[in-house]
Amino acid sequence: MSTQNDAQLVKQLGQFRQDFLDEIGKVIIGQQNILDHFLIALICKGHTLLVGVPGLAKTLLIKSMAELLDLKFSRIQFTPDLMPSDITGTEVIEEDHATGKRGFRFFRGPVFGNIILADEINRTPPKTQSALLQAMQEHNVTAGGETYTLDEPFFVLATQNPIEQEGTYPLPEAQLDRFMFNIKIDYPSRDEEVAIVQTTTSGSEAALKSIISKDQLLTFQELVRRVPVAENVVEYAVDLVRKTRSKAKDSPDFIQNWIDWGAGPRASQYLILGAKGRAILDGRPTPDISDVNALALPVLRHRLITNFNAEAEGVSVDDIILKLLG
Repeated sequence: MSTQNDAQLVKQLGQFRQDFLDEIGKVIIGQQNILDHFLIALICKGHTLLVGVPGLAKTLLIKSMAELLDLKFSRIQFTPDLMPSDITGTEVIEEDHATGKRGFRFFRGPVFGNIILADEINRTPPKTQSALLQAMQEHNVTAGGETYTLDEPFFVLATQNPIEQEGTYPLPEAQLDRFMFNIKIDYPSRDEEVAIVQTTTSGSEAALKSIISKDQLLTFQELVRRVPVAENVVEYAVDLVRKTRSKAKDSPDFIQNWIDWGAGPRASQYLILGAKGRAILDGRPTPDISDVNALALPVLRHRLITNFNAEAEGVSVDDIILKLLG
């Protein structure tokens, strides 16, 4: 790290991660890998797409996370009739009783929070999806010619149900690219499920305590940008992403056979940012190639478009990424 103060912050961040996992473990059984990815995305100012069947405690997980981090939590249930103003806010005509004059007043929508759960984002039309995705990109909302800045930190976690596709509006590739991670949440193991049933059917309810302030979290977000990365690690990440492009000269034969479109430069950026976050959460001053490899699946899986050959052969995007990693 560049200074002694930064080295101290890395130590504090490692302690924060342990405290976070200990505290959230009171209500969430297992899922440590997913929790680690959430923390990486949070300190890297990234957003996350969570894909999993209903009933896997996605909402409880995010709500508990906001409680631990002392952040404002908003849940938006995406439905076919949801309007952009239902997310961003709306202008209402108000009368000043003193002067009798009328004017517009902006009432902020649920996007003005710190941790936003966008539940089943693919159930609402593209116009409404884009209102949230624009806020994710710009960190502000425009209404009536005025621009309103969103509070920091600002972290969006969007969910999709992989089973029910009827009546949904799949996110376009350009919109998917705005998410740092695409995380698959799977069924718990047998032991985890036994523990979940025992915990949720008892009379006791765990109380969570805040473990970090908003200012501390913002400090950790700034720290990530200052983490040094060796040139060979950056080159490895860039080369890995370039190999996903079927038209690239150095792409493997199986990529040319199974992939229509590969990942863009944003994937390389997120691989390096994520590697930085993963390293310092683990108490290390700089990332290595293993950090890049560990994040390849969540960073790349929503950025690769497979072709008919892959579908016919039953090859998934995850299979292709794992083969690429060797």
